[in-house]
Amino acid sequence: MEPVRPFVLGVYTPADMARVDTLSAATIPVSVLMENAGRAVARAIRRHVRPLRTLVLCGPGNNGGDGYVAARLLSDAGWPVAVAEMAPPAPNTASSAPARLYTGPRVPFAVAEVARAELVVDALFGAGLSRDVEGAAADMLRAAARLVAVDIPSGVDGATGQVRGYAPQAELTVTFHRFKPGHLLYPARGLMGRLILADIGIPDRLVEQVPFTAWRNEPGLWRLPVPGAESHKYSRGVVSICAGGSMPGAARLCASGARAAGAGLVRVAAGGAARDYRLGPAGVIVDDAPLATLLEDARRHVWVCGPGLAPDEVAQTLPVLLAAGRCVLADAGALSAAADRPEQLRGVAVVTPHVGEFTRVFGPVGANPPERVREAARLIDAVVVLKGATTLIAAPDGRLAINTHATPALGTAGSGDTLSGVIAALLATGMPTWDAACAGVWLHGEAGIKAAAQTGGWPLAEDLDRYLGPARHDATGSRG
Repeated sequence: MEPVRPFVLGVYTPADMARVDTLSAATIPVSVLMENAGRAVARAIRRHVRPLRTLVLCGPGNNGGDGYVAARLLSDAGWPVAVAEMAPPAPNTASSAPARLYTGPRVPFAVAEVARAELVVDALFGAGLSRDVEGAAADMLRAAARLVAVDIPSGVDGATGQVRGYAPQAELTVTFHRFKPGHLLYPARGLMGRLILADIGIPDRLVEQVPFTAWRNEPGLWRLPVPGAESHKYSRGVVSICAGGSMPGAARLCASGARAAGAGLVRVAAGGAARDYRLGPAGVIVDDAPLATLLEDARRHVWVCGPGLAPDEVAQTLPVLLAAGRCVLADAGALSAAADRPEQLRGVAVVTPHVGEFTRVFGPVGANPPERVREAARLIDAVVVLKGATTLIAAPDGRLAINTHATPALGTAGSGDTLSGVIAALLATGMPTWDAACAGVWLHGEAGIKAAAQTGGWPLAEDLDRYLGPARHDATGSRG
């Protein structure tokens, strides 16, 4: 895999893209960008389906302007096309010229017209939606049997991925220049169908002038360290795991994930339960000494606290680790112990909650998950990894990575313990905290994809370890 430049991975809110459009308008006529956008939509439709009886629903704004261009170009290509206007563009606006240039049939904005169409093109509202979609517009969209969306399905909030009123299911969505959060976040992500990002001619030098703080999580956003000829187990990093007495499987999965992700040495601090853990993999060192004694070894800087731990075990370990200044990844039991008390997590480096754990610690995710995860990261001054179908990785300084590189096959018990081990292994190499969390989430997702392909779609958490090495190879490309 050839890593891409981080800049190309930028995810822009609708407000960010509006600023880009304003800058672009000073050097590139809006009519040119609108023509390019409509052409991209028409091209994608022609590649997606054979000529069909097509109805283009046009709103009065720029999204509608893109629709008029697409309608004209499809008509020029011999497609049977008609336009239904929700409202005509205001005179002398950007979309008024494309509306004039379209000379094909226009039909009433009525459900009966949608019912006659074999394909509906939704060019009503773009990603900058500011109100709920309801009434006649919702009825029209609801009646479409097959639908292609221009920019984003109408009714989707491009900043949050939430549905406002009604949003249709698209089989194809064509957006422009950069993805918005709404393209990548559920529930909206499930409405996109095939998602195409089209270049419409906005120069990168203009986009670079608009600051952004969100990225798609892919190689190129981060770089994995590659061991050199003189590397050894300590230079590759030591991962230590606090083990509990009642659920040894969680710590074992975490240890296996850390080893498979490249940790040079993995040690399990099991205390009085050490005998139970010594039945595990031969490559894992099991310690029975008191935690204070283990912390005398400065090489043991990275610790995982939480998988398989009961509340009393968390109370005996997490405060000690934090007082010793260790780099701590807190998960599972450590999050349960901090329910309604997020201040107990201040001092950790990374937390990895699923939605239920996040809600118990920080409160509901709500209607704007990106901002809620950023708020949580600022509150505890740590990287927060909100695990899910789309995983969000937020840093205290506001940086946010949006990870869609995963599979439903990861929804199996123990998968999160493996992820904790993977991220810890990368922290142990000295990777910056946010980078290590982002890279660990991607590697975990790639291992899940590979494992699902080899197991008929139903891997166990134990299966993921075998594919973390190939995942690292893919992420480092020719350097690995």
